[in-house]
Amino acid sequence: MATCASILNKVFDLAPPALIGIAVDVVVKRQDSMIAQLGIKDIYGQFVVLFFLTVITWVLESFFEYVYKLLWRNLGQNIQHNLRLDAYNHLQNLELAYFEERSTGGLMSILSDDINQLERFLDVGANDIIQVITTIVVIGSTFFIVAPQVAWMAFLPMPFILFGSVAFQKFLAPRYAEVREKVGLLNSRLSNNLSGITTIKSFTAEEYETNRVADESSAYRRSNAKAIALSAVYIPLIRMFILAAFTVLLLLGGMEAVAGRLAVGAYSSLVFLVQLLLWPLTRLGDTFDLYQRAMASTNRVMDLLDTPIAIHPGNINLPVEMVRGGVEFQNVSFSYKDRLTVIKNLSLEIPAGNTVAIVGSTGSGKSTLVKLLLRFYEIQQGKITLDGIDLQKLDLRDLRRCIGLVSQDVFLFHGTVGENIAYGTFDAKPEDIIMAAKVAEAHEFIMRLPQGYETIVGERGQKLSGGQRQRLAIARAVLKDPPILILDEATSAVDNETEAAIQRSLERITVNRTTIAIAHRLSTIRDADCIYVMEHGKLVESGTHEQLLEKNGIYSNLWRVQSGLKS
Repeated sequence: MATCASILNKVFDLAPPALIGIAVDVVVKRQDSMIAQLGIKDIYGQFVVLFFLTVITWVLESFFEYVYKLLWRNLGQNIQHNLRLDAYNHLQNLELAYFEERSTGGLMSILSDDINQLERFLDVGANDIIQVITTIVVIGSTFFIVAPQVAWMAFLPMPFILFGSVAFQKFLAPRYAEVREKVGLLNSRLSNNLSGITTIKSFTAEEYETNRVADESSAYRRSNAKAIALSAVYIPLIRMFILAAFTVLLLLGGMEAVAGRLAVGAYSSLVFLVQLLLWPLTRLGDTFDLYQRAMASTNRVMDLLDTPIAIHPGNINLPVEMVRGGVEFQNVSFSYKDRLTVIKNLSLEIPAGNTVAIVGSTGSGKSTLVKLLLRFYEIQQGKITLDGIDLQKLDLRDLRRCIGLVSQDVFLFHGTVGENIAYGTFDAKPEDIIMAAKVAEAHEFIMRLPQGYETIVGERGQKLSGGQRQRLAIARAVLKDPPILILDEATSAVDNETEAAIQRSLERITVNRTTIAIAHRLSTIRDADCIYVMEHGKLVESGTHEQLLEKNGIYSNLWRVQSGLKS
């Protein structure tokens, strides 16, 4: 529909020169004019017909201009919307390794600015291309019908203009690819700096970071300047070709009209039409500029969409209410990309309903086990099962629905306290949210906030303390009520009073559910049914707190250090 409206708009836009030619024809030929041949001999009557034709032409031209702008812009918005959702949805399904190798700012540049470039082209460029083609077809046909002897003059510069446009496009493509790369790096720098603004301020590194942003911005400006320098020369060159065609037609066409071989009205129309034919070609420079920007951006979006999803979604359904919670690692080995093996031939069993703890030094692989259980990464060897079902065969959404994760790095979304507690349990009732907060011992501090549960927590929960954020994360897990609960250093960054409150809430929510606790503070996991000690990706000790103390091994040594029995 947009294409049809563009074509019709251009057809009516090309009509005024023809009407001028008809008017000249009426003045010169009078009763022998083109309109007179339709049976209207009266001169005034002919001009009245011409008047109505002019009004109709301009009204229809304006109407179809409104229609094509409306349709093209809506089409651009719709494609922009759908493409952004497709790209974002695909991005969400990629494994964590993809995000670790790319910057947030670079991905934001793809989802925002790159997709916007395509919308800008559809707003303007697509219509320009269609109207140029329509102009060539309509005016070309008119020339060959009305004055075939001079038609070749108007089309003489066409091959040069089209060849120049293609060459121009090829030269621009790599330059705009570089522009998109540079803007991605600039966005990455800005995003990274805004996220780390506290660190920048604390180290008084404002001037240093300003210089780094200036370097990235200058690189973007230089790459843009290269593309602009090339695109700016296009239109002046094209004008020279148009000048040649126009002057040749003006001269030779005029001689044909004087000699009587070309009607005066036709000559008048052709002089106007040759400008309408060739002048829009100057806009091809801007159109190709938009096109190359859009293609460079679209290629980046398509590269994202073409990234294969490494995590298999699984095909065995397991409703949450059917999950018992038995977990088993069987000879599991795993290594991150381009790094040494993190987990080495590890086997452990976690009976349903039990609480187990995993301890060990930093880098021993404790948190990696959690990521493997949630299938953020795929194992390279061995098997992990839930209730006897291989995780790689289990529906990924069902797997993650039955696991509640409370990590040391709590992420809160910009929104209210209540919305953050209900995140993941979006249909929760207000009374359920309050009950979860009470279990997590968060209700009391929430009610002291300015708007209670309606208080905005700020981006990443920056308006709350670390302990408050931790308790909201526990409330979120309580509300989810998962069969399996994972506590990854859940009390590592809080004070003793907050830790005691969190510990009390954890004792309540771990009842009758499988719990995996990863901890540095051994006092928080001494009551676990079984404690596993990891070193360098392997299990080196296991047993209850008392059994491990009796072994006088790694765990016993860690306990003595933390309890002050060993200096």
